[in-house]
Amino acid sequence: MINKINSKGFHLGSLFFIGLFSFCFFSSFACRDSAAGNNEGPTQEAVLVSAVETPDTVPQPVVDSMRTLRIIGVGDMMLGTNYPSASYLPPKGGADMLKDVESILSQADLTFGNLEGTILDEGGTAKRCNNPAVCYVFRSPESYVKHFVNAGFDILSIANNHSGDFGPVGRKKTKELLKKAGIYYAGLAGTDESVIFEKDGITYGFCAFAPNSGTVDIRNISRAKQIVSQLEKEADIVIVSFHGGAEGASNQNVTRKTETYYGENRGNVYAFAHAVVDAGADIVFGHGPHVTRAVELYKDRFIAYSLGNFCTYGRFSLSGPAGYAPLITLTVDETGSFMEGLITPVYQQKAHGPKIDGQKRAINKLRELTKQDFPETPLRIMEDGKIERK
Repeated sequence: MINKINSKGFHLGSLFFIGLFSFCFFSSFACRDSAAGNNEGPTQEAVLVSAVETPDTVPQPVVDSMRTLRIIGVGDMMLGTNYPSASYLPPKGGADMLKDVESILSQADLTFGNLEGTILDEGGTAKRCNNPAVCYVFRSPESYVKHFVNAGFDILSIANNHSGDFGPVGRKKTKELLKKAGIYYAGLAGTDESVIFEKDGITYGFCAFAPNSGTVDIRNISRAKQIVSQLEKEADIVIVSFHGGAEGASNQNVTRKTETYYGENRGNVYAFAHAVVDAGADIVFGHGPHVTRAVELYKDRFIAYSLGNFCTYGRFSLSGPAGYAPLITLTVDETGSFMEGLITPVYQQKAHGPKIDGQKRAINKLRELTKQDFPETPLRIMEDGKIERK
C-alpha cells in the first residue's frame, strides 16, 4: 500500500498528517486516548491499511487443482498372422484394422490393450499343443507395430497364452519392436514383470499376469501383491492387467471361484482383482475369456473382468458374444480414484476390425452381467454407455 502511494508522488509524512487530522476531527476522544498512549484506539497502520485494501488482503477463490486423466482399456488384439500361411493376413498390410476406432483410442491420456501372439516376420519355433484341435499359433509381421503406434497405444500386455507362440526368438523380437516403437509392456516372469514410466507429468506403473508358462502367474496372488505394492510406492497410477478365467459364451459370469478350462487352472479372477486393489492397484483390466464380462467398483477402484475380443483377425471365433466388445474410457483423478466411465460398443467380423456397434450389444451385456454378478457395486451403467456412481 505504502509503495503504491509513494509512486504517485505523495510524501509519507503528509499522508500520515492528513489521516490523523481527519480521524481526530471526527473523534476527538479517540484521538486523545491515542495521544495518551491508550493501545485500544486504532493505530496509524490500521488507518492506512483500512483506507485502501491491498491485493494480499483480497479473498482469493479456492481452486481445485486435482488433475483428471482419461485412460482407455480394450481386450484381445491379433491383427493377422503369417503362420501357418500368409493367407491369414488382412488386406493392405493391416493398415485398416483399427482405422474406425483410431480417433477414440488416440485421444486418451493412456491407452491399453492385450497383445495376443508375437510380432515376427519369420523364424522362431512354433509351439506344440497337447490338443491340436484347440491350438492356434500367431505370428504377426513386424510392420504391424506401426498400427498400434498410429492408434495411440501406450502399453500392451504380453502375459497370455500366445506370447510364447514362437519361443524365446518370438518374445525377444516382440519386445525389441515394442521398445523401439515407444510402447511399454509387461507380463513375463523374471524379466519383464512390471514397468514404470512417465507421460505428461504422471508416473504410471504397469504389470500383467496370466496362468501360462513363462508369464507372471495370476494364481500366485501373494507374489502379485508384492509386485503391485512396490509399484504403488513409485507410481502415481498403477494399472494391472490379467489374462484369466474360463472361455466362451457359457462362461460370461464371474463365479468368484477358481475357474478351469480344458483342464487348466485359469485362476480366481475375483480374488486376484480384489487382492491387487488391496495392494495398491488403481485400475484392473481383465481379458482372456474372449467374451465380455461384468465391471465392478471396489474401494473406489475400477475393475473390468473381461474386455473380450477387440481386434482379432482371421483365426478367432467371432460368433455370438465373441464378436462384440467394449472399449472402455475411464476418467480418474490423479490418485487413481474413479470418477466416471464411458463404454463405446464395438463389433468385428472375419473381414474387418472393430467398428462402432449401433446395436450397443456390449453396453447391454455389461448392464446385464454387472447387475447379475455385482448387485452390490456402487456403479450404474446407462443405456448410452455412461458409467457413473449410483
